[in-house]
Amino acid sequence: MIQVILVRDNSVITDYVFSTVHIVTSIKGNIKVLKKFFVLIPLTSLLASCSITQVVEPADLSDDAMICIVENPSVREGFLVELKAVLDEKKIAYKMVDKQGALDCEWSATYLARWSWDMALYMSYAEINVYRNGELDGQAIYDSTSGGANMSKFIDSEPKIRELVESLMK
Repeated sequence: MIQVILVRDNSVITDYVFSTVHIVTSIKGNIKVLKKFFVLIPLTSLLASCSITQVVEPADLSDDAMICIVENPSVREGFLVELKAVLDEKKIAYKMVDKQGALDCEWSATYLARWSWDMALYMSYAEINVYRNGELDGQAIYDSTSGGANMSKFIDSEPKIRELVESLMK
């Protein structure tokens, strides 16, 4: 049995199921079905390769939590500016630390982001991890690296960072 499921923007667009018996029958009796099948497979593969994913598993922060943010100098400064702005608005206390400094904190957070160029500069990947006593407690990931021809990948990074942080730290 061959099953093709196309997922785009977190929703199932198409679900095709073909049994091998149906395909063999189609070869003998109906060439049109076979042609549709062979057109459908590359088409669904192409569309599936243009997906953008976003996954958020909220952290269970206590009201009096102090988050130690591990500074990542390889990420553009604007990411950290927006991260801090959202934490300030949510009245979540934080301080900037290096990797070693995070070991002394009950709550810590790391972040990673990449920008790519495809006719314009856009944020193609963002990840924020929240740890409690060194164990992963929450995570937010935005990934458009497989966005291909999907024009939704051209986002304004500040609102996306805000959305990720607000969903992560409820």
